[in-house]
Amino acid sequence: MISDAHSGLTKAIRRQLQGSVWQRCRVHHRFAEGFAYARNLLQCVPKTHQGMVTAALRSVFAQETAAEIQSRWDDLAASLAERFPKPAALMHEAREDVLAFRHFPKDHWKKVWSTNLLERVNEEIKRRTRVVGIFPNDAAIIRLVGAVLLEQHEHWQLEGRRMFSAESMATIPELGDILDLQALSA
Repeated sequence: MISDAHSGLTKAIRRQLQGSVWQRCRVHHRFAEGFAYARNLLQCVPKTHQGMVTAALRSVFAQETAAEIQSRWDDLAASLAERFPKPAALMHEAREDVLAFRHFPKDHWKKVWSTNLLERVNEEIKRRTRVVGIFPNDAAIIRLVGAVLLEQHEHWQLEGRRMFSAESMATIPELGDILDLQALSA
């Protein structure tokens, strides 16, 4: 499950999707304050150093192996700790949530570390509902949103687009193996 870190949403995921692995979207996920993770992290760093921290954070996701990703994340947090303890603490706190993708096949990483696909669908719904403005009743908005979702589904079906191929899905480790890996890396 990939989502932002809204407390109500994470509680619902834990309750309704028991046994699933949760990945915080590295781009869109939010802390309690409501900011995206990278923005939240950068707010704790002086403006003169934000470019360096942003580049270093991007370098984490450019690594080739799960071990390199974890090592780069830990190195960055350690390098920040001396001059900027708050961002280092945020990185330590969010490590497993933001880096959960590394336990999956490398081919899946770029698709599971953010919710970009869902964000695009949500933006289309928002765009279409803004045009209407005020809906006469709940059924009217349900029809519009349902039509947008059906249109998107048909678009994906006609293009034959799949987020993951059947072959790549077969390479995903069992949930127990993923949880074991998360426990070892904690």
